[in-house]
Amino acid sequence: MLLGSCASERPAPAPAPVSPVRPTDPRALILRSIPQGVSDRAGWEADVYAGFMALKVRATPDNICAVAAVIEQESGFHVDPVIPGLPAIAWREIDKRAEHAGIPTTVVHEVLQLKSSSGQTYAERIDLARTEKDLSDVFEDFTGSVPLGRSVFASWNPIRTRGPMQVNVAFAEQFAKTAPYPYPVKVSIADELFTRRGSVYFGIAHLLDYQAPYDRYLYRFADYNAGQYASRNAAFQSALARASGTPLVPDGALVSHGGLLIPGEGNTELAARSLADRLNLGDDAIRSALEEGRTQAFERTALYQHVFALADRAAGRPLPRAIVPSISLKGPKIRSTLTTEWYAHRVNERFTQCLGN
Repeated sequence: MLLGSCASERPAPAPAPVSPVRPTDPRALILRSIPQGVSDRAGWEADVYAGFMALKVRATPDNICAVAAVIEQESGFHVDPVIPGLPAIAWREIDKRAEHAGIPTTVVHEVLQLKSSSGQTYAERIDLARTEKDLSDVFEDFTGSVPLGRSVFASWNPIRTRGPMQVNVAFAEQFAKTAPYPYPVKVSIADELFTRRGSVYFGIAHLLDYQAPYDRYLYRFADYNAGQYASRNAAFQSALARASGTPLVPDGALVSHGGLLIPGEGNTELAARSLADRLNLGDDAIRSALEEGRTQAFERTALYQHVFALADRAAGRPLPRAIVPSISLKGPKIRSTLTTEWYAHRVNERFTQCLGN
């Protein structure tokens, strides 16, 4: 009886630990992906969710974390972040563009001493600019108010990527022609990129709203930096180099700048033409295919399929259909040596961390 009594008083075994239950509702998943210290997390969640819904892109955990990773990398979830040293960056870019246009910098600086709509000179406003929108507003005011401003200086606005997802203005304007922008446009599509809702909407479109043969989000992150389908195109260039024996830099740009054919290393079109007989394709067909390089249709061209067939056979194995492009990043705001590879892997680290939260 004594032994039985002792046995009956033994504590019951501890229950097995229960794994935390992850939310399945898209809005809850989005909120979970936003760091705790971010200001107005509810507002961020609402705009990200609205972007997914408007574009009809699936709000899966992977897609949500991909968007969050890009926002974190580009702006740290700040709608219009302060950029240290922005006035100096702006003046360097102004002088560079003046030199390129053959206009003496003294003339440009003198014109910028004119009074702006705020009562300050344009030069004073440039010196006081702290954010990209501050600086962009100076240029928009200038081109809209100064005689010949728009015709001479319209393309001088150095702020070509904008907002918390740093969306390229040209991409947003082109995308808005094919898909209606779901919000009222107060000034312009370019100006909408400075808003959270506009930058997030076009950022999601640039990152996710296209079909690509990728098995990793890493390549989408590279494309976000280098342009849609750049990783696919870089893989094609690598395959073309193997098939043709012509050294090529896999930068994802299939058509030479300005359409010029420059003999020597690095010209994708010339490398493809060197295989014309083996591909059974003429120069016009090759050029036409390469011009599809920013669309999914390129994968269906005879050029794409025949080049990979030759390269796979030469390698004795299927070659990758996506690689991170080899590009050195340049721009007014970049002050150190960076590459698309660095960018893609940095965002991918944030993406992986988000999925693990």
